[in-house]
Amino acid sequence: MALEFDYPNATLEAKIIVNETGIDAGLAGQLVKFAHMTRNLKGNGLEEGASTRLLVHAAKLMTDGVSPAVACRSCIAEALTDDAEMLVAVYELGASVF
Repeated sequence: MALEFDYPNATLEAKIIVNETGIDAGLAGQLVKFAHMTRNLKGNGLEEGASTRLLVHAAKLMTDGVSPAVACRSCIAEALTDDAEMLVAVYELGASVF
């Protein structure tokens, strides 16, 4: 038997991030938007998109004063790939949101 899980909807995912980290709801929404962008690359250069767990890690850094761009790079982009070209693409996605 196998169970397949999907990501929570955007509203729920943002609430999870806010509840876990205390981050502003607007920034949580931006993180979710960024995650959706990475998830669209699944099978097109990325094996998987950003998980809710990765978003929570980035949000924790942001609440500690780390800039959104640096938090997204270190907690999300670099966790998803080590391919130089894909890293640049994911960095650019992050820059378009933050």
